[in-house]
Amino acid sequence: MKWVVMIAMAFAMVVPTKRALFIFQQNRYETGRYQAWLKENLARLAREDVFYITSSVVLAAAGLFVPGLPVQIITAVMLVFTGLMSWFIEKHTHYIKPLAYTARVKRQIGFIVGLEVLCALVIFLYDLDYLAYAAGWFLPWLLIWPMDGMTAPIEAGVRAHYLNDAKRILASDPSLIRIGITGSFGKTTTKNIMQAMVSQQYNSLMTPASYNTPMGITRTIREMLKPIHQVFVCEMGADHVGDIRELMEFVNPSIGVVTSIGPQHLNTFGCQENITKEKMNVIEMLPQDGFGVMNYDNPFIRGWNVKNKVATATYGIHYEKVDYRAVDITYTSTGSSFTVVHGKERIRLETKLLGELNILNILSAVAVARYLGISWQTIARAVSAMQQVEHRLELKKINGYRFIDDAFNANPTGSAMALEVLSMMPGTRYIVTPGMIDLGEKQEEVNHRFGTLMKDRVDEVILVGRIQTEPIYAGLMESGFDMEHVKVVDKVAEAFDIVYSTASRQDTILLENDLPDAFNH
Repeated sequence: MKWVVMIAMAFAMVVPTKRALFIFQQNRYETGRYQAWLKENLARLAREDVFYITSSVVLAAAGLFVPGLPVQIITAVMLVFTGLMSWFIEKHTHYIKPLAYTARVKRQIGFIVGLEVLCALVIFLYDLDYLAYAAGWFLPWLLIWPMDGMTAPIEAGVRAHYLNDAKRILASDPSLIRIGITGSFGKTTTKNIMQAMVSQQYNSLMTPASYNTPMGITRTIREMLKPIHQVFVCEMGADHVGDIRELMEFVNPSIGVVTSIGPQHLNTFGCQENITKEKMNVIEMLPQDGFGVMNYDNPFIRGWNVKNKVATATYGIHYEKVDYRAVDITYTSTGSSFTVVHGKERIRLETKLLGELNILNILSAVAVARYLGISWQTIARAVSAMQQVEHRLELKKINGYRFIDDAFNANPTGSAMALEVLSMMPGTRYIVTPGMIDLGEKQEEVNHRFGTLMKDRVDEVILVGRIQTEPIYAGLMESGFDMEHVKVVDKVAEAFDIVYSTASRQDTILLENDLPDAFNH
């Protein structure tokens, strides 16, 4: 009978194991983030799993204190029932971003299954059958820590092998112009704009999508960088102290761009000072004959005292004492036009891109393009032809409805500017948003302010996730927003149902941020 219970236990653990690995992956394979997520969501998980918790306690107590009870039979039946129920729920669960079965995850599966088998053997060898049901449901969540500890040396070895190979490829081409771009926000859009502009004159490669980590950049170099490339445009992400320093030592760019600095990833950075210092390493670590570009509309960048003697250029819209400034800005529902002032030069540019942030991003690329000797005529042509960046203030049609897709935006400045863009749009103005996360102790304050800013800019508000959007709801109430036009739903699919049932083809719907499943509640 023990073997029957063990098989039933293995069956019951399949879905919990998948879910634990899924949450671990969405927390970037970091046990610190995973632990913080569990702590933050413990009460919600307890409510959702009250049946399993109660059943586990009752079964364990019965096995200990009720003589003659057929614990093994009851446990096997309950494990099979639980396994079937979890399979059914999992099959009908829609994930925004499902578990990706990467080579790393496959290695993790091997180790965690091995640990589960070991635990099951201990349970049955020591006649702890009454714990089998509890273990079948909760054990996978606890085994993430030892699994990570066991796989860490393997992952470090794999990482070092591929990193060294990428470094070798870079070292083989010393003439390659390398551009490093970082910022709390705006770096992906800036990278795309930079590529569109620089590629007019150079054979240029950029890191795709959001490949801004050491392994993402490594993959780009190993799989895509060819001897024919003259420029490498590299997005550099950071959410820990030391991340930018590591990437600068890896890529060794001669041109560095800092688009913005703000309270993003405060949970992992610890404080704003750490964020500022880390991001500014893109300027501080440039070679003496390099070139740095900085957004002086950003107070954290403007207030930084650059110690590196490298040549720099500044840009902005509101701050006047910059090298490249955008003035006479005109916004429409289909794009923007503005004049770039650089010394005595004044050049009018037109773009399909929406919003002030995109104009700032264009200015940074203009500064780099001029440094690389690209003519104003070529720049103007590139700016005019630029396509909207996917999921970043992207005006698009979905099922015949007009959307502004800003799903990859998750910062206070960008969200505020997205509201400004929405306010210029025709028809009834909708917003669908789960709010912003990873802002540490400022998260509630930032989301509250986000709610207050919707007044007079939005007509219909749909908040996704009842718990995390509470500060937004409070901000809406405080601002005097008509709360009859505010709806709160649990899932994005419910929000779309509301949009499609109430909006017309003349209306505009802003999709502001799209949280991973692990953070949407």
